[in-house]
Amino acid sequence: MKNLQLSWILREIADLLELKGDNPFKIGAYRNAAHQVEHLPIDIGELGAEGRLREIRGIGPALEKKIDEWLSTGQMTYYNKLREEVPPGLLDLLTIPGLGPRLVVTLHRELGIESIDDLETAARGRKVRQVKGIGGKTEMAILRGIEMWRRRGGQALAYMARPITIELARRLATLVGVVRAELVGGLRRRQETVASGDILVVAEDPAPVVAAFCELPIIEEVKDRQDNSAEVTLTSGLEMNLYCASPEEYPTARQQFTGSGDHNRRLEELAKKAGLALKPAGLFSSEGRMAVADEADVYRICGLPFIEPELREDRGEVEAALDGRLPCLIKEEDIQGDLHVHSHWSDGTTSIRAMAEALRERGRKYMAICDHSRSLAIARGLSLERLGKQREEVRQLNEDLEGFRILTGVEVDILADGRLDYPDEVLAEMDVVVASIHTGFNQTGEKITERILAAIQNPHVDIIAHPTGRLLGRREPLEVDVERIIEEAARTGTILEINAYPDRLDLNEIHARWAKEAGVLLAINTDAHAPDQLDYLEYGVGVARRAWLEPQDVINCRPWEELEEILASVQSTRR
Repeated sequence: MKNLQLSWILREIADLLELKGDNPFKIGAYRNAAHQVEHLPIDIGELGAEGRLREIRGIGPALEKKIDEWLSTGQMTYYNKLREEVPPGLLDLLTIPGLGPRLVVTLHRELGIESIDDLETAARGRKVRQVKGIGGKTEMAILRGIEMWRRRGGQALAYMARPITIELARRLATLVGVVRAELVGGLRRRQETVASGDILVVAEDPAPVVAAFCELPIIEEVKDRQDNSAEVTLTSGLEMNLYCASPEEYPTARQQFTGSGDHNRRLEELAKKAGLALKPAGLFSSEGRMAVADEADVYRICGLPFIEPELREDRGEVEAALDGRLPCLIKEEDIQGDLHVHSHWSDGTTSIRAMAEALRERGRKYMAICDHSRSLAIARGLSLERLGKQREEVRQLNEDLEGFRILTGVEVDILADGRLDYPDEVLAEMDVVVASIHTGFNQTGEKITERILAAIQNPHVDIIAHPTGRLLGRREPLEVDVERIIEEAARTGTILEINAYPDRLDLNEIHARWAKEAGVLLAINTDAHAPDQLDYLEYGVGVARRAWLEPQDVINCRPWEELEEILASVQSTRR
């Protein structure tokens, strides 16, 4: 069980060396050693006792000596010395989610950042985004990470909690005796915010797993420790729960530690009616623990078909299961294209071609390039002249790219007086028109609602983007009448967006379900401003699954030819 602890120390040494600007080959050597140690099939203590550390790939004489010292004393002089040489404030910065040593070095060099307070001041003053290669989106993500670090135990955005929880689960899975380690709780249900990251580990003997987990350097405080569980606070401020189960307990433990309290109570009631008791440790009859094959078997024994994790909130899923009405939920691979993507023509970071190629690599078939319209100066909105030039570039790219289609589009601003930022004759030339509000947030909810309704009624508007304008943890939803917006969208055939950008997730799961029930088509778009942000699609799909959406409810599950026909038909009807 020492492997995991040592690999973490070796990785931190690499981070410290990078903060100091040391030799890249040396840094890489420590990262490689960390990887090798983490994946050893036996405990490194055994190799050390037998004098066989040099058999590990990447372990030379100098590192062998350091590891021997750590194995015999629990300390590593070199590691401790490095921590003393690096300013404490820079080490603190590494505890902020999303901040790696390379970015910390850049911020320290360019802005003189030496502490979390320095970083927060710079980010709130919009100085971080001015550093080459960073930008506003990274700046806002840094602020979200600082907020999580300061709150300690408050709700965290799922997209910030998810990566570190996955990383911890992955590392726990490498421990000897661990069968598997996976996410449960709110992250498995794909909530937009969570109180904690939750990990279920399957192992016959939980004691060494709990011990190894509680001793990891990334843990700031152990709040509670039992024989088969632990509750801790990470240095990032995120609360983390570890649950251990034996292979026999795994199916029921997975179900119980995933479902909401209300959902689990409903299932426990059904089990009780069948003369059974459902607990994390198993399904029990009067004769003892029952044999349960898997999580689906838990539901079957309780008289239900399998209920997907995202539905387990006691929002009618048990009744739907009993009646055979459960939806066939949308999956990420159902998405054919992205209808809201930005490029460096406005506030994106890269070219249209680069975004198209990144989407094609992800198996998508088309994208709509929807850069900002002219009034949004802060985002380098496109003048009519630049919009025309961009359309010409798209035409040329479509001649070059095989098996992929780029659609001309725009994210047109809905102005404060309800007009759109481009005239109708310009919008009519676009393949896809996305309309949204970025200004005038101080207006009354009724006024903002009327602005959105006016856009919905425009014959050239295809999609209303991020309709409530919320920014999770930063800006409350606008006081718009979502029901009226949905009703008008249903009447006109306008598509409503689930914006997958993890700060937005707008429409939310409740409103998206209302839209489905009203017969409104939805689009799951990333609003990506850089290629890596195209992976935000998973968060939009998570919202859609929690909203009970199926592939037929989402327009960008359709091939382009079918989508084109739908848009043309709707626009013709409105005119």
